[in-house]
Amino acid sequence: MWLAFYNANVGDVLMATRASIADDFAQAESNAGVTVVKDQRDGQVVAVNVFDVQEQLGLENQEQVKLNDDQTAYINQRIQKAGFDLELAFDNEEKFVVGYVEACEDHPDSDHLSITQTRVSPDQVVQIVCGASNIDQGLKVLVAKPGAVMPSGAIIWPGELRGEESMGMICSTRELGLEQIEDYPGIWELESHFEVGTPLSEVVADYQA
Repeated sequence: MWLAFYNANVGDVLMATRASIADDFAQAESNAGVTVVKDQRDGQVVAVNVFDVQEQLGLENQEQVKLNDDQTAYINQRIQKAGFDLELAFDNEEKFVVGYVEACEDHPDSDHLSITQTRVSPDQVVQIVCGASNIDQGLKVLVAKPGAVMPSGAIIWPGELRGEESMGMICSTRELGLEQIEDYPGIWELESHFEVGTPLSEVVADYQA
């Protein structure tokens, strides 16, 4: 799962990432305007920076970007011409969607966390650990799936909380910067008519109609 970012304020560089890594474990190699960052513990490539791309790709100063097939092909050509045996496939699917909490139970190693089984599409149920006091079975909620970039700039990656797998985040309006719609503590309890998998943009439009 590769995500792409472009911010001209830090230079004409497309930044691709698929995992977070502490600086102590990062090992960088550069050639011909391409920098590849590996996790020195296992050799996995976790980030790639491709410089001088604006003219070719026509990118705006827009932070996260969704690359089309031609743009992706150009990036991969640059990487391979620089001598790196690597091909990136970017994940452009919608990351903020309506979910339905099918099950919710107390975390066995926490007095405030809950383990949910949350449906995020007609054919996908994921486990998400949630710390909100109002989380409960039967709620429609707004889920940030792995790969989502929060308004704060934080990226949601698959992970664990107190030893339990968590494949996303169940969000509050405050975390989404949507206090103008609703400003209560805890996760955003959506109206029940929203279909699972509905994108956040359609939810916001419905509330603002």
